[in-house]
Amino acid sequence: MSDASAKRRAFRELHQAGCFILPNPWDVGSALYLQSLGFRALASSSAGFAWSRGGSDGALTREQVLAHLRDLVQATSLPVNADFENGFGRDASGVAESVRLAVETGVAGLSIEDASGDPTNPIFDLDTAVERLRAARAAIDDSGGDTVLVGRAENFITGRPDLSDTIVRLEAYAEAGADCLYAPGLRTRDEIRAVVVAVAPKPVNVLVGWPSDLTLGELSELGVRRVSVGGALARCAWGGLQRAASSLLEGRFDEFAHAASGQELNALFRRPR
Repeated sequence: MSDASAKRRAFRELHQAGCFILPNPWDVGSALYLQSLGFRALASSSAGFAWSRGGSDGALTREQVLAHLRDLVQATSLPVNADFENGFGRDASGVAESVRLAVETGVAGLSIEDASGDPTNPIFDLDTAVERLRAARAAIDDSGGDTVLVGRAENFITGRPDLSDTIVRLEAYAEAGADCLYAPGLRTRDEIRAVVVAVAPKPVNVLVGWPSDLTLGELSELGVRRVSVGGALARCAWGGLQRAASSLLEGRFDEFAHAASGQELNALFRRPR
């Protein structure tokens, strides 16, 4: 695990100061392309990977996700943060077992969200969510303790955009051992600033997966440490496919003008890694 340890050390250092972009590939090819551009770390996308397998976000099994994480880690020299959904466990002990398996793939970080998967009650109650996060923390510590644990509050993307409850949850997850805090769906500067202040000095991840007037510089000034894009890059790729396929149905080929160069892609993937 020496290579994994080096990646984890580098990943932790990125969280110490400044603000970095953590783009989300959905397969090995997109991971290698992002690495070639000079990004310093990557994060998996549960949605992007699920779509590539013909499934909806959250529909894949733990075994499928673990195999995907292993492929990403082995393919790239960059640290990989795992979108590990809600930990793939019915209870805290199940989360601990899943986290142990995720750490074994070599990921440098992993997130545990408080979404329950139950549409009638989409977020775990706070006590249950904290218990699950503590189990994840213990599993990481038992495995060496160097994998970054991200605690996620899903209020804003599960139809419960309550900033006060989001902050209460993130503070509790920080207390339970999360190294980094994340509330996907925050959009305004005031929301982001409130979360950063509440959990300081622990780092905060912000999702920007839509057109936004926020810049990386502004997010850094707000105190954000890292910015991920979730399934946005995968959706961009799907958007290109949809437009090109629609033009074919109409008997046109003009969308191929926007296609990537096959020569450049072949050259990229022939490079020694």
